[in-house]
Amino acid sequence: MTKNKKLLLIDGNSVSFRAFFAMHNVLDKFVSDDGIHTNAMYAFNNMLDIILREEKPTHALVAFDAGKTTFRTEMFSDYKGTRAKTPPELMEQLPLIQEMLNLRGIKTYDLKNYEADDIIGTMSRKGEIEGMDVSIITGDRDLTQLTTDKVTVRVNVKGVTETEAYTPEHVKEKLGITPDQIIDMKGLMGDNSDHYPGVEKVGEKTAIKLLNQYGTMEGLYEHVDEMKKSKLKEHLINDKAQAFLSKKLATINCDAPVELKIGDLEYQGDNQEQLIKFYQKMNFNSFLEKMDVEVESSTKELPKIEFSELNDEAIEKIYNYEQPQTLIVESFGENYHVSPIIGLVIESNGHYYGTTDIAILENDKLKNWLADDSKEKYIFDNKKTVALLRRYGCELAGISFDMLLVSYLLDTNDNKTDIGIVAQNYGHQLPTEDEFYGKGVKKAIPEDEQILLNFLCQKAQVINILHDKMFSELKANDQDSLYDEIELPLSNVLASMEIKGVKVDATRLKEMQNDFAKRLDDIEQQIYTEAGQEFNINSPKQLGVVLFEDLKLPVIKKTKTGYSTAVDVLEKLKDKSAVVQKVLDYRHISKINSTYAVGLQKFIQPDNRIHTIYQQTLTQTGRLSSIEPNLQNIPIRVEEGRQIRRAFVPQDDDWEMFSADYSQVELRVLAHISGDENMQEAFKEDYDIHAHTAMRIFGLDSTDEVTPDMRRKAKATNFGIVYGISDYGLSQNIGITRKEAAQFIDSYFEQYPGVKKYMEDIVKFARENGYVETIMHRRRYLPDIHSKNFNIRNFAQRTAMNTPIQGSAADIIKVAMINMQKRIKDENLQANLLLQVHDEMIFEAPKSEIPLLEKIVPSVMDSAVKMDVPLKVGFAHGKSWYEAK
Repeated sequence: MTKNKKLLLIDGNSVSFRAFFAMHNVLDKFVSDDGIHTNAMYAFNNMLDIILREEKPTHALVAFDAGKTTFRTEMFSDYKGTRAKTPPELMEQLPLIQEMLNLRGIKTYDLKNYEADDIIGTMSRKGEIEGMDVSIITGDRDLTQLTTDKVTVRVNVKGVTETEAYTPEHVKEKLGITPDQIIDMKGLMGDNSDHYPGVEKVGEKTAIKLLNQYGTMEGLYEHVDEMKKSKLKEHLINDKAQAFLSKKLATINCDAPVELKIGDLEYQGDNQEQLIKFYQKMNFNSFLEKMDVEVESSTKELPKIEFSELNDEAIEKIYNYEQPQTLIVESFGENYHVSPIIGLVIESNGHYYGTTDIAILENDKLKNWLADDSKEKYIFDNKKTVALLRRYGCELAGISFDMLLVSYLLDTNDNKTDIGIVAQNYGHQLPTEDEFYGKGVKKAIPEDEQILLNFLCQKAQVINILHDKMFSELKANDQDSLYDEIELPLSNVLASMEIKGVKVDATRLKEMQNDFAKRLDDIEQQIYTEAGQEFNINSPKQLGVVLFEDLKLPVIKKTKTGYSTAVDVLEKLKDKSAVVQKVLDYRHISKINSTYAVGLQKFIQPDNRIHTIYQQTLTQTGRLSSIEPNLQNIPIRVEEGRQIRRAFVPQDDDWEMFSADYSQVELRVLAHISGDENMQEAFKEDYDIHAHTAMRIFGLDSTDEVTPDMRRKAKATNFGIVYGISDYGLSQNIGITRKEAAQFIDSYFEQYPGVKKYMEDIVKFARENGYVETIMHRRRYLPDIHSKNFNIRNFAQRTAMNTPIQGSAADIIKVAMINMQKRIKDENLQANLLLQVHDEMIFEAPKSEIPLLEKIVPSVMDSAVKMDVPLKVGFAHGKSWYEAK
């Protein structure tokens, strides 16, 4: 093999473990829409990008352990016996890391009865024999025994993106021994991590000293009798057997029965199409941006549909036809509140009519047909179409079939807003939006309007073809009421909210921007004074020099360009220097300023309002999400974040903002669906549920004995149980050991046995039926509930526990929104429902209507769904959203 061939070998388990703990402090932030933790995947992939760029391998393999039982455990049953159980949040990611690696063109492999180390050792020797340069990436320094002139072992340092390269020279310089002597050193000193003993009282320094004197362990024991009498000699003689056993355990098997040839490991490069889908599923937007993939628009000729001009004559036929008709209103652009309509198609009585002349919307008969509730219409995305037509002066009513909503309810795993994907899922070849229009810089409207109108006719055709099949599936699932009574009416409520928008005081945002800028200037000067010099605070390199060279703070982590000044590093140092806390304050205020005080200004439309878009078909649980901009994500746990809400104001000076939210709705749902008597009693008696839980699990006689810390821990447990939290997750949340967290969860279930039974029963239901559902029959299919892979199956079980709770809470607020909108109309109020944020609804209303809202809103919300425990609603009002909370 030629000299330019390079083999990259990665220790999959070791690097995954390090990747997980490198980012475990942001565990809750790295979660996909499906609820899968992604922190280890993200960190591993970051590392991979760096390694592939630096190493440029021609061949690559990532080796994984096949299981706990290996030839080493046969030799020594306690091998690795003291290692803590792998957190389930990491376990669920391991198969996905392997999937990601395969999509990146890298082979993965495990071998029964052997460890990843043995696979790597064996393949590294095969690579050497074929004249290859070999690089090994690992978090385990034990693999440095594999170092040769052709094999470099790069060991992760402080995370996974930085490595220390071990060559034979570096091993000698660092340890004072050769790579071959590492197994002798391990034999003498043992290994606490892998839990094998070595010789009593012999540590690394003593082992190295002995090896420098005697060369090998065998050489040492040949001369042990010649040593002077000492405790060391005594221990060496007494522990000879376990020393040689430990050497065997430490020795990597470089001749394992690996059924791989070097040719099998050829590095393929990214499978871009599939990798894009994977990144999208995992919400890895930064990796998608790095790919900068140009997706070419489809050049395939579309099957032709005969269509006529949508003109006055066609509209007459459409208006007089009594059967359902299909409507397509096409816009071009991401935000349909500002993007133009580019085409219209109506299917009527088997005929297709289309036009790109949007002036047709001024036709009175067409306007009447669109607005006539008795004229039944089929559509894809009612909410978007209502909003588009309203901008052109048209109302829309009479929608009976919204294909987007039906497809979402039938399977939330396919919650795509692209009609092409829905069609393809049912076996019909309709191009997706990206395939038809192109993507990125290539995205464009076809110059030939006939091609565009043919595409729109195809959309209408697919809706007609799939109508009966999809509706029959909906009825078979007992979901037709969910569609008719919740999702379809809600789409109209959301359209009204989006169209109305919420008034934002740009002047106030600018004032905040200026205030934040002044505060940043002040903090900047304080930092300069404390540091004794001026520098660029936003430059990690300059900040690193100031903190770690000038101020002599302890170095926590290094990067390729210098010192790490990441948030987790600064958090550990904030008590050691006033500069550090001020830098953290500076970053915090700077982010809120740029994201909200400055960032929100660009979303304010000429009507002085922000028109956010509610995504109705995105989440697996049925919760709504907000984009363009995301108004559900404004931080409220910090005062600077709360201040942003001051800019959200009612439309007139004599109006107020009114906010109402459910109290602990998910726990109330859990009490209802589990039937747990103790939890139901707490809500029926209006106890403080967290104090009540603390009293029970700490074995106290009264809630008066509950300390704030006890209540905090009980609160974390209450909400953690709802999300199927593990002992590891709880231990991280409340700062206790994993063992204590496990006892905490056990105690919780003892006090709430109905909750435990619900968890067991719902998993059993999921296994038997393949799905779980909410109180409104919203389904979530769990294809992985029978997976042979424990980690994937375990995640599906936790999803089964959580979905009915979180999904039912989503159902409840949706019903409340629909009922509240109807009540406003029935009472002929001027009030407007403006926003929905998680369990909260925000209105604007004349001051004169506030007393009425104080009665109506809680009443409507309380009665949204009848449950075995009462729903509880809090409300407030004021001159801004800030004051109404």
